[in-house]
Amino acid sequence: MIADFESFKIELGLSKVEICRELYRTNRDLIRIKKESVAVSNLVRIIDSTLRLTRRKGFHAMSLRDLCADSGFSIGGLYAYIKSKDDLIYLIQSHGFLLTRRTMLAYTQEVDSPRDRLLAAVKAHVYLSELMQPWFYFSFMETKSLPEKHKKEAISVELEVEDIIYGIIQDGIKANAFRNVNAKLLASMCKAMMQDWYLKRRKYNNQGTDATQYAEFVGDILENYLLPPG
Repeated sequence: MIADFESFKIELGLSKVEICRELYRTNRDLIRIKKESVAVSNLVRIIDSTLRLTRRKGFHAMSLRDLCADSGFSIGGLYAYIKSKDDLIYLIQSHGFLLTRRTMLAYTQEVDSPRDRLLAAVKAHVYLSELMQPWFYFSFMETKSLPEKHKKEAISVELEVEDIIYGIIQDGIKANAFRNVNAKLLASMCKAMMQDWYLKRRKYNNQGTDATQYAEFVGDILENYLLPPG
């Protein structure tokens, strides 16, 4: 069971370099640089610049020349990694979605109790979104900008995350650990609460609420609603 955000961060061992290393290894057909250490270092620069420019002016308004100016690449150097903004948004989106799915499954599949598994799923999502807040915010705002094929893939993975929550609630209902509720609707509401953390983080920071407190609060709301009376 995940205890708190700091424990999760240490256990997951996630860093920009590790994320970009996996991104490089799963997109060798797109990225033409052969030396992994060089490619990974440059992917960190490209993605950092993209997220920074997107927050400042929006992804649609950002040009590849803007990206070159911010990251220090020439147009030719950038083309060794991406050919277009569609390639760029696909790289950022696809890896983040897969990492979210993998993390939620890793932190829930070995937990027997539906009650504990539901809290583990919430914590895994909230804590990962705290570690990768710029990506989660970018992903939410820019899914609509994806080409149709990639948009469908992104929506499918988002629904899969919701389905993980739904499956846990259903398991709890079948085991009589939870009340018989509208599991689909509750899973959707849970997803919305988890999204609120990375979309409105400044509001919660101003309230003095950290990731651990927020995840446990969402868990308490779900538990109070789901547990049978008495």
